[in-house]
Amino acid sequence: MPEPTGVTDSSSPDLPSADSEQSPTTQVEDTVSSAGTAAPPAPEAATPVSLPPQSPLGRIPVQGVRPCVDNGRRPAKSVVGEEFVVDATVFREGHDAVNASVVLVTPAGEERLVPMTCVNVGLNAWEATVSADAPGEWHYRVEGWSDPYATWVHDATIKVAADVDTELMLEEGARVLERADAEVERPAEGSRLLREAVTALRDESATAGERLGAGLTQEVQAELAERPLRDMVSPSEDLPLLVERERALVGAWYEIFPRSEGAYYDEQTRRWVSGTLATAGDRLEGIAAMGFDVVYLTPIHPIGTAAKKGPNNTLDATAEDPGSPYAIGSADGGHDAIHPDLGTFEDFDTFVARAEGLGLEVAMDLALQCSPDHPWVAAHPEWFTTRADGTIAYAENPPKKYQDIYPLNFDNDPAGIYAEVRRVVQVWIDHGVKIFRVDNPHTKPVEFWQWLIQDVAKDHPDVIWLAEAFTKPAMMHTLAKVGFQQSYTYYAWRNEKWELEEYMLELSGEAAAYMRPSFWPTTHDILTPFMQHGGPAAWRLRAALAALLVPTYGIYTGYELHEHLARPGAEEQLDNEKYQYKDRRWFSFTPGGDGDNDGLGWYLLRLNEIRKEHPTLHWLRNYRRHAVDDASVMCFSKRRVLADGTEDTLIVVANLDPYNDRETWVHLDMPELGMLWTDHFEVSDLITGQVHSWGEHNYVRLGPSTEPVHVFAVRRY
Repeated sequence: MPEPTGVTDSSSPDLPSADSEQSPTTQVEDTVSSAGTAAPPAPEAATPVSLPPQSPLGRIPVQGVRPCVDNGRRPAKSVVGEEFVVDATVFREGHDAVNASVVLVTPAGEERLVPMTCVNVGLNAWEATVSADAPGEWHYRVEGWSDPYATWVHDATIKVAADVDTELMLEEGARVLERADAEVERPAEGSRLLREAVTALRDESATAGERLGAGLTQEVQAELAERPLRDMVSPSEDLPLLVERERALVGAWYEIFPRSEGAYYDEQTRRWVSGTLATAGDRLEGIAAMGFDVVYLTPIHPIGTAAKKGPNNTLDATAEDPGSPYAIGSADGGHDAIHPDLGTFEDFDTFVARAEGLGLEVAMDLALQCSPDHPWVAAHPEWFTTRADGTIAYAENPPKKYQDIYPLNFDNDPAGIYAEVRRVVQVWIDHGVKIFRVDNPHTKPVEFWQWLIQDVAKDHPDVIWLAEAFTKPAMMHTLAKVGFQQSYTYYAWRNEKWELEEYMLELSGEAAAYMRPSFWPTTHDILTPFMQHGGPAAWRLRAALAALLVPTYGIYTGYELHEHLARPGAEEQLDNEKYQYKDRRWFSFTPGGDGDNDGLGWYLLRLNEIRKEHPTLHWLRNYRRHAVDDASVMCFSKRRVLADGTEDTLIVVANLDPYNDRETWVHLDMPELGMLWTDHFEVSDLITGQVHSWGEHNYVRLGPSTEPVHVFAVRRY
């Protein structure tokens, strides 16, 4: 029968003696455990069981690099000169000094090293503020590295003071500086500094303290901070950065319906006469005089007659009603044509030239939808959705119905639609348009927009796209990630202090790496209850917040006139301009106002002047909120250090209650203003001209009887 497991066979041969010839890997030592049994055989030499890491961390691990959009699949965005923070976690084993750098890679492949700072000293969080000086496709990465100079400084400072290995530490410092001079390219003055420090470190006629001090001078440390000796450099993956022209981030927009500019009602014929591109061009001087940068045109294409909408979105339109310009297409053409009432392409070219001469860019409305009369409907019925009864489905957004509009269906012939839309866009680019406001992009495939924007950018990288997507956050953010430079937002519906502050923290935080918000108090489709009932104070308040919170904001024409009457049961204006002509009888705008027909024009001008005078408002990520005792009063600041070293700092205090004056205390976060908690400074109100002395805690009183918003420029004593 078999022997029991673990029982020694007494007939086994004797173990080999110590002098027996045995292989080192097979020889068994003649030892006995404390329990009296033989020790187990030594294991054979370990053999690797896996390949080297496929994504090695590197000698100095770098993790969590930000900004990073969709794990690096999409580019982070900035504009020329815009500063933003790159941060990462960088660490190493042991106690030697670790350091980190951002490497910016230009479109031409040039690498620029930017030093990073450890913001939680002794731990692992590193950041640097960077900017790009030219448009194009950039890249960036973070490199972790061992810092032999910082390691020596730490060790030598301790040991020399304690007279431990003093000569050894001084010699090691000299060798580190010799390496730094030999291995890193630097100007002659930098080399001279390091060589002199090496000589002084080895000068035995000086005291140890004097010799050590020569290696620690501010000049030596500054030279090695700018051109460091870097060992064990461990890079993160390269991340893409799209740098665009400034208008992609900054701009004051003014929206018009060209057909209303110059329109009038003829009492003799009892018919409306449409405005034209020529009469709309006459309005450009007034728009430019208010300080706007972009004039945005609602659709100027032919309008269909099938299911044409009448006044206030009714279905009982007459032949004299113009219809909605968003019901695009008729026998006169489609998206590549101009409505005959407005003029010709020659007239359009003249309009664009007049705008450019006044410093205005022209933004076109791109609304990818069709009237039943659009040429595409007959030529490409497969581009639309056919219902079970054989009819083409019209647009709906329950309870709203748009019987005069057929949405495109991208499922049946995507290649055909892609090519046709690309052709249409090129038509308008060829006529001087560089900005497109896209109507309802969230109702079209995201991958279509990704393709279209990228394809246009190949030949026209300066074209800008604004997404009019009042929809779920995921869609809004994704549209921004795939290419839209700007996006409408929920600003119109954010009225409470906590809502605005929460929203601004979102928009100016990580989302700012790819999404640029555009704030509009009203549009031709939106007139919120706050604007309907808040009175003039509400209109000044909301214009000011839109203009000062974010770099891009927009005003819908008629805002100056406080057009606040709503269609019953709807958040849109009564006698909506989308369905009928409007004769506002504009007078030429002059700064300071010219009566009832100017209204809030002077206020919009002042806001736009402030925006131009203060570059700090051209950035989004520098928004900082401050505490206020009253829940109806908000305070925020924007601070920017300019190229000449001066600071541009604004503090805005706004009473969000349009009905009542408010008195309260503002408590400033002084370090966010670049000051000590005990500092005092002067603030000048850019609206009223009043000057005050401020510090950490400040009393304010503001509201409809005075001013709803203080815009304070900061001047240090």
